[in-house]
Amino acid sequence: MCQLAPLPLALLLVLLLGCQHVLQAAASADDDDDDNVLHIGGIFPIRGEGGWQGGQACEPAANLALEDVNNRRDLLPGFKLKLHWNDSECEPGLGASVMYNLVYNQPQKLLLLAGCSTVCTTVAEAAKMWNLVVLCYGASSPALSDRNRFPTLFRTHPSATVHNPTRIKLMEKFGWSRVAILQQAEEVFISTVEDLEARCKVAGIEIVTRQSFLSEPTDAVRNLRRQDARIIVGLFYVVAARRVLCEVFKQGLYGKQYVWFFIGWYEDNWFEQNLERESIDCTAEQMRMAAEGHLTTEALMWNQNKEETTISKMTSEDFRLRLNEVLSKKYDIANKRYPEGYQEAPLAYDAVWSVALAFNKTMSKLLKHGKTLKNFTYTNKEIADEIYSAMNSTRFLGVSGGVAFSSQGDRIALTQIEQVINGSYVNLGYYDTQADNLTWANKERWIGGKVPRRDRTCPGPSGAFQRVPWGRGHVAMWSISSLGIVAAIGLIIFNIWYRHRRVIQSSHPVCNTIMLVGVITCLWSVFLLGLDGQFVSPGVYPLVCQARVWLLSIGFTLAYGAMFSKVWRVHRLTTHNKPDTKKVEPWKLYTMVTGLLLIDLVLLMTWQLYDPLQRSIEEFPLEEPNNTDDDVKIRPQLEHCESEKHTVWLGVIYGYKGVVLVFGLFLAYETRSIKVKQINDSRYVGMSIYNVVVLCLITAPVTLVIASQQDAVFAFVALAVIFCCFLSMALIFVPKVIEVIRHPSDHAESKYNPDIGSKEDEEKYRKIVQENSELQRLIAEKEDKIRALKQRLQEREAGRGGGGGGGGGGTTEGLLHTGAGYKDSLIVADLITDAGTSDSAFGGGLSVHTRSSRASTSDLEFSESYL
Repeated sequence: MCQLAPLPLALLLVLLLGCQHVLQAAASADDDDDDNVLHIGGIFPIRGEGGWQGGQACEPAANLALEDVNNRRDLLPGFKLKLHWNDSECEPGLGASVMYNLVYNQPQKLLLLAGCSTVCTTVAEAAKMWNLVVLCYGASSPALSDRNRFPTLFRTHPSATVHNPTRIKLMEKFGWSRVAILQQAEEVFISTVEDLEARCKVAGIEIVTRQSFLSEPTDAVRNLRRQDARIIVGLFYVVAARRVLCEVFKQGLYGKQYVWFFIGWYEDNWFEQNLERESIDCTAEQMRMAAEGHLTTEALMWNQNKEETTISKMTSEDFRLRLNEVLSKKYDIANKRYPEGYQEAPLAYDAVWSVALAFNKTMSKLLKHGKTLKNFTYTNKEIADEIYSAMNSTRFLGVSGGVAFSSQGDRIALTQIEQVINGSYVNLGYYDTQADNLTWANKERWIGGKVPRRDRTCPGPSGAFQRVPWGRGHVAMWSISSLGIVAAIGLIIFNIWYRHRRVIQSSHPVCNTIMLVGVITCLWSVFLLGLDGQFVSPGVYPLVCQARVWLLSIGFTLAYGAMFSKVWRVHRLTTHNKPDTKKVEPWKLYTMVTGLLLIDLVLLMTWQLYDPLQRSIEEFPLEEPNNTDDDVKIRPQLEHCESEKHTVWLGVIYGYKGVVLVFGLFLAYETRSIKVKQINDSRYVGMSIYNVVVLCLITAPVTLVIASQQDAVFAFVALAVIFCCFLSMALIFVPKVIEVIRHPSDHAESKYNPDIGSKEDEEKYRKIVQENSELQRLIAEKEDKIRALKQRLQEREAGRGGGGGGGGGGTTEGLLHTGAGYKDSLIVADLITDAGTSDSAFGGGLSVHTRSSRASTSDLEFSESYL
């Protein structure tokens, strides 16, 4: 008996613990059979309120394994296994207490069995201090794969991360690329989610949201609805799973629009059990409705070959019958009321077999050195290493399938995929992670009859990209553009064939050909405007964007530039005073078009080299699909051609084109009523410019406003381009075609074309100019003669005034005066007659006046002023 004395509290506790060990050692010494018993410790979660209470079925399964192992004569000869266990309730603190009691209480344990990830984490991290190997039959936490943290841990339950490759495989199979995650705030699920997120990132799957909860999932489930999650991965223990499923029913997150992934190690009817005991505010029928169609992934825990004999001489079906018989004493197995942990029961059974086989191999090695497992102590690392090595190399066929451990101590197993159909789980297939092999049975059934789609757009005909409706927009616009291209080619041939005709020659046929080439280029751009993701791949789409800009810009410059150069030359001809400008030199017209084209090339090349157009996606709010049978909402998306500084480049291009348009409009207005024979179609060119300017000023801002309506933009721009091209060709070439058809010869064109002067008019104009020059010369000569006569008359009058005389003299003087006046009158008449004769060249437009009376000084002055 230990005597107690006044000592410090810490020392008192140490002494009490030591006394306890002495008493237990003395008690165990009284057991006569202790020498041939190998003791192992067990920790089973059974009566807890939360977490995984899988010990309800795993503890009976472990006892069945002990019974079978101890009945084998060829296994552990001379020894028996004995299990000492207690309940941890899946609480890490209580689990640690159970472990310490097992370790410090006699008899000494050779190995520990544990279940529940949180408890296994605590036990395995501490067990290395006693050189104890820990074998977990029910722990899936990925954190347990860390060999540095858990150097002596093995587990027959596969890691939870084995589910993630299977989930990714299913998402890829059904085309889901946008998923949400709902998890319970436990380490096992946190580490599983981290692994899942990493795998989703590699696979290109978007995690739309990640919600977690501690005990009450209401807010987390509501957030899933706010995020419009459709494909949801749920990671939680079964007690929390029932609360989640009830909230799923309340929020309406079930049915044909949703797919849930749950953990597969729940019992088959978990969504109908313990509803009243756990105060679940949903009926069994409501829970079944919410659970219908969900998928589960689980590592294979039962050997799928029911006819295959395992190491225990039983098939998996034989084991199931034996386990059901044991469990039926406490549970209503006949009505499929299975206890928690029923799915993991084979893992616990095979865990005990793993221990027995490892001990058997270790004993063989120790016998060579004259030792046995009874020599093991918590400080004996040599025997602990032998147990570890034997466990690491264990390989056998158990009721859970092939049992083997990886270098991290994890169970290597296939993954099974199941779906709830009509309230029962149906096996859909298996996935081998190592071989990346999916075996699929094609038994899946979806509510609504088809696979739910994700709530995001998909490329292809079934996607939600806004497309130009094929059959309405494309066919109409492409057909009209094709007709326009054929018409333009025909006009080019017409322009070249009849280039010798005056009606064509005076309109500068080369300029007309340049305009038609621009029209063809613009009409080709209509074909590219209608191309989107339904015709070209995302990789080719940027090339289409560049081609659109180049064709439309260069086509506009060629077509409009040719017309602009004509109207500019007309304006120059009518406003310049120098006579040498009256002749139109064609090279000046071509130079102007070339200059505009060079500006285009510089701008477009700079844009493409420094900031090329790329494919960008514009997303719109969720909306109901046009197909009423669709089971999801879609998020429409629209493809755009954009660059980083798209607005700046558009401003530069629009600014340059706008200046040319406005200046062309001004010139067309200034020359609206002017006709020149050097450019005979100037009025029609001006009318074409009016239409082009008006349509461009309307189209550019409208397309910016309706940019989010793909079909409207295509129709509006295509119609504007087509209308401009067709109207320009009609205004400029229809009069020429009509003139050539009506008058096959070049002689009669002037009668029908008011813009063209005939040869007769030109000849008449030339003669009138010559006659006018001749008349001016004659008038100048007559004026010289009149000036000389006036001078002679003045001299004569001065001579007469110097003499005297009588009447005879007066008579003579009067006669002379009369004679002189008569002579002057004749001279004046002669001048007028000559003028009248000259004026006859104008068609008699000038009247001839003669005077029969005597000419006086005033008469001469009148004649001079008239001339």
